[in-house]
Amino acid sequence: MDEVEDRLVTALAVGEYLPAARLPPERELAALLGVARVTVRSALARLVDRGVLETRRGRGGGTFVRTQWPASSSESVGRTLLARWAGIQDTADAIALLHGALAAAAAERITPAEAAALRDRLDAFRQASSGAAKQQADAVLHRSIIDAARNDVLRSTLATLEAQISIAAPAHLWGAEEGMAEMEARATRDHEVLVEAVCAGRASEAGQVARRHVGIDVELLEQAMLRAGQVPTADPAHP
Repeated sequence: MDEVEDRLVTALAVGEYLPAARLPPERELAALLGVARVTVRSALARLVDRGVLETRRGRGGGTFVRTQWPASSSESVGRTLLARWAGIQDTADAIALLHGALAAAAAERITPAEAAALRDRLDAFRQASSGAAKQQADAVLHRSIIDAARNDVLRSTLATLEAQISIAAPAHLWGAEEGMAEMEARATRDHEVLVEAVCAGRASEAGQVARRHVGIDVELLEQAMLRAGQVPTADPAHP
């Protein structure tokens, strides 16, 4: 149960679940974490007692994030990320390569209607509020690029790898509140270049931008490790 609690705390700290977000039901969390439902229930209860989460009753109720990174989180975050770090680097490298391949394929295959829809997704990302709304708009934009690539094998492989790098959520991490605005501005610039390359059919450029862009995730995890008092160890294979 301690490991499950650590993973949930880390998922909050790195922004897989943002403040005020409702966590998935216990059954879904148990599947995501690969543990029994009773184990998830116990871990959630302990986090409610710690003031990290809160439970709301009635219509629209559930378990919600109260705070992203209280002082008590640092030990859990450092322990969780350090244990997974070598695997995170290798998996993140594979994810970046797949995103590049999918973006290049999308640039070669995108239809005018799909290009117009992708530009709409970019506008939606620009206009979304900071935090959860932008996190959701980001996911929709990237799904549109993946769909335009029309390759179910690559899509499935990417989903499998992203599930492996996830701490405890199906959502991409979004970082800590203090660096969020800067990260979102950088993501906006990357999205603008990426969408233009895809829509214009510039496959090589689209692939390069996509590979670079998804590196933001690893940088956010590195920042979390440093904040937790751990120094990420560089893998010589992935400088």
